Amino acid sequence: MVTEEQEWVLVSRPKIPWLTEEEPLKVRFAGPAKHWTDAAPIGNGRLGAMIWGGVASEKIQLNDDTLWTGIPGNYTSSNAPTVLSQVRELVDVGKYAEASTTAIDLQGHPSDVYQPLGDINLEFSDPDAEYSEQTYERELDLDTATVKVRHSLNDVLFTREHFCSGAHQVLVTKISADKSGALSFIVGLDSKLHHQSNVMGDSRIVMEGSCPGIRRAPKLNLNDNPEGLQFSAVLELRASDGSVVKTLDNRRFKVEGSSWVVLLLAAASSFDGPFTKPLDSKKKPTSEALNTLDLVRNMSYSDLYSYHLNDYQRLFHRVSLQLSKSSSAAVQEEQLNVSSQCRRIGQGTYGETKTYGEDINGVSISSAERVKSFKNDEDPSLVTLLFQYGRYLLISCSRPGTQVANLQGIWNKDIEPAWDGAPHLNINLQMNYWPSLSCNLQECQEPLFDYISSLAVNGSKTAKVNYACNGWVAHQVSDIWAKTSPDRGDPLWALWPMGGAWLCSHLWEHYTYTMDKGFLKDKAYPLLQGCTLFLLDWLIDGHGGLLETNPSTSPEHTFIAPDGKKASVSYSSTMDMAIIREIFSIIVSASEILGRSDDDLVKKVKNAEPRLNPTKISRDGSIMEWAQDFEDPEVHHRHISHLFGLFPGHTISLEKTPDLCKAASNTLYKRGEDGPGWSTTWKMACWARLHNSEHAYRMVKHLIDLVDPDHEADFEGGLYSNLFTAHPPFQIDANFGFTAGIAEMLVQSTMKDLYLLPSLPRDKWANGCVKGLKARGGVTVSICWKEGDLHETSIFATDQNSFTRVHYNGTVVTTRFLAGNVYTFNKQLKCLKTSLVSEMALP
Repeated sequence: MVTEEQEWVLVSRPKIPWLTEEEPLKVRFAGPAKHWTDAAPIGNGRLGAMIWGGVASEKIQLNDDTLWTGIPGNYTSSNAPTVLSQVRELVDVGKYAEASTTAIDLQGHPSDVYQPLGDINLEFSDPDAEYSEQTYERELDLDTATVKVRHSLNDVLFTREHFCSGAHQVLVTKISADKSGALSFIVGLDSKLHHQSNVMGDSRIVMEGSCPGIRRAPKLNLNDNPEGLQFSAVLELRASDGSVVKTLDNRRFKVEGSSWVVLLLAAASSFDGPFTKPLDSKKKPTSEALNTLDLVRNMSYSDLYSYHLNDYQRLFHRVSLQLSKSSSAAVQEEQLNVSSQCRRIGQGTYGETKTYGEDINGVSISSAERVKSFKNDEDPSLVTLLFQYGRYLLISCSRPGTQVANLQGIWNKDIEPAWDGAPHLNINLQMNYWPSLSCNLQECQEPLFDYISSLAVNGSKTAKVNYACNGWVAHQVSDIWAKTSPDRGDPLWALWPMGGAWLCSHLWEHYTYTMDKGFLKDKAYPLLQGCTLFLLDWLIDGHGGLLETNPSTSPEHTFIAPDGKKASVSYSSTMDMAIIREIFSIIVSASEILGRSDDDLVKKVKNAEPRLNPTKISRDGSIMEWAQDFEDPEVHHRHISHLFGLFPGHTISLEKTPDLCKAASNTLYKRGEDGPGWSTTWKMACWARLHNSEHAYRMVKHLIDLVDPDHEADFEGGLYSNLFTAHPPFQIDANFGFTAGIAEMLVQSTMKDLYLLPSLPRDKWANGCVKGLKARGGVTVSICWKEGDLHETSIFATDQNSFTRVHYNGTVVTTRFLAGNVYTFNKQLKCLKTSLVSEMALP
C-alpha cells in the first residue's frame, strides 16, 4: 500500500531548471469589494464565508450548507401514469408539439431554496479617516487557504487574517495592529432570515433563527406553517491583554484599546438528514455550536492555524502544475518588461482610473487586471492559478460528511438565489465533481455518493408511482431534501428522468480511479442495480424493433417537428441513449469484477443493449441530437447534451469510433464557442478528448474574460474579479469544469490506456510540469515537458495493475505497473528506471 506521504515525494521534486519562476498561487484584489463577486471565498466544506475587505467597515458574509427552505416532500404524483400514457400516444403519432404541451401535467413541485446564514459586521473607529490606498492589500492565498487584508490608517498598519478550519469546524479571524492598543471596533451578527442575536456572557454573541418552512412561491399543497430548519451561529471574541470590551444593546461588542483580537464563529442547524422533518429533529443548534467552540477553548490562534494548514494542505499539495511559454518568448517578454516603466496608469477593475505597481521586482497587479490582459499576454501562470483555484474551491465546499456542492458551492448571499442555488442534475452537479478524481481529491466526492444514496430512496417512490417502474429515478433539479420528481415548469427542462443515471456513472469512475473493490461492492453496485432496474423498465418497444425512451427530451433544447411546430418532447434523444448505454456498460463491467455476470439483471442488460437506438450522424455531418434529424431552431444552443458519449462518457472515442469523433468535431463547430461558463468548459473538455489542442485552448481563452457585475447581462461566461465563473450570474460549475478540462488536456486514460499530453497547446505552454494527477487503474502521473516535447514522466500505481498501453505522440508501449513502484520514462517512452516509492527519500 503506497502511503500519502510516499505519493508526496513525486509531487515535491526539485524545481525544473528550464521553467520560469512560479507565480504565487494568490488571488489578489485592488481594493475593498464593491460587489459580492469581488469578495474572497473561504470554506471548510460545510461553513463558508466571503471576505469583503472593507476599511471603515467589514462584512464577512456567512453560509452553512444545511440551510434550506422547506421540509421533506412527497415526490410522487398519482396522476402521472395517466398523463404519461397520453404523452406517449401523442409521440407515437408524431404530434410532438401537442406531446410537449400535455407533458406539462407531469411536472411536480419546484425545488426548495438554498439560504444564506448571515453576516459578521465590523465597524472600525474613525470611519471618516482616509486610509492609504498604496498600502492596501487583499489576497486569497490558495497554498494556505487564508485571506489576508492589510492597510495603513493614521500611521498604523492593520492586518486581518481569515481562514475556515476543517479540522475544528470554526471560522477564524485575527485582527491586529502594529501599534499597541491601536485597535478599536464594534462587532455583531446579523441575518436576512428570521433571527435574534444576543450577547452571552462577556465574550460570545449567539444568533438563533429559522429558515422558511416553505419556499415563498409557488409551492402548493403543504401545511400552512410548517416549521423550517432552525439554525444558530455563535461568535466568540478573544482580545489581547489591556483590551476593553463593552456590550452594546445586548447584541454587539465594542472593543477598545486592543492590540489584537481573534474572532471564532461556529454554526449549526437542526438538519438531520433529508428524511427528517425539522419539527422532528433532535438536534439543538445552539448547543452544538457552543460545544464546537468549547472544544477549541484552550487552543491558541497559532495552534488553530497549524491544524488548519495540515488539514487543508494534505489535500491541496497532492497536485502541482507549472506552465510557461517557450524560452525564446519568455526572453522577449522579459526584455519588454525591463524596458517598460515600473509604474503605469491603467484602468481599475471595472474601468475607473487607478495606479498600479508593476515592477520587475515583483510588485503585483490584481487578478482582475490579469484576466483583462490575458487576451493579449496569454499568461500561462494565470491558467495555473485558475486550475488550482478549482481544486481549492472543491476542497472548500465539499468534504466528507458535508452536503453536496450546490450550484454555488456553498457561497450565497441571497434568500432567492439564481436558480434556487439548487443542484441541477443535467450537467451542473456532475461538473462540480469532474475534477475530484483526475485532480487527486477523491475524498471530496464522498458527499456526492451520500447524496445519490438519498436520491435512491426517494427516487424509488417516484419511479413506482409516477412511472410504474422498478428501481429509482431522479430528474433535473433537486435540493437538500433529495427531491426526485420533475420540477415545476416547461418539460423543455423539467421532464428529464436521466439525472440519477448520469450521477451513477460517477460511482463507476470512482472505482476505476481508486480500484477500491469494497466501494464497488458495498456502495456503488447496489445503487447501480437500482438505476439499471429503472432504465430497463423505462425502455419500451418502439420504432424498428428498437427499445426507446418515450417521452424524451434533450435538456433545455427544442426542435422543429416535421409539421413545422416547435417542440421539446419526442422519443430516444441521443443523450438518453448515451447515458443508458454508459450505465449498461458499467453494470456489466462491475458484475464481471464482482463475479455476478450470471445475475438475471445483467442478462437482461446484455439482451437490451443491442436494441438501443445507436448514435447517428445527421445530414450536415454532426451528431444527431434526437432520434430523427429534426431541424434545430438554435444551432448555437448552450447545451451539448448529444456529446455525452464523448465526454464525460466513453462510448465515442478516437480509436473505436473515428466517424463519430469526426461528427462530434462538426457538432462543436456547429454549436460555436459562445455560451455560459459551464458550456465553455464542457466544450473545452470535449475538444481535449478529441486531442484537438488548438480548440481546447480556444475555450480556455474564451472563459478568461472579465465580467462587470454591473452589466453582467452583456456577457456570456467569463470570470468575476474573485475568479468565480459566470453563467452569468455566478455558477461555480465552470470553475470545476475548467480544472477538469486542464487535467484532460494533460492526461487521459481508460482502464487499459494512458495518454500523455494528448491535447497540450505546445505553442502556448511550451514548457511545463504537472505532478500528482490521477489516471484510471489506480495510477498517479507526473509529466515534465520542454519546448513542447515530453522530457520525462513518472508513473506509479497504488494497486496491482494489468498491462497498460502508454501513448505519447504516436508512440505506444505496453507495460505492467506493479503497486508501489515508480516507473520513469523518457520522451521515446523508454523506461529509464524503476524504483520502490518506499525507498525514495522524503523531503
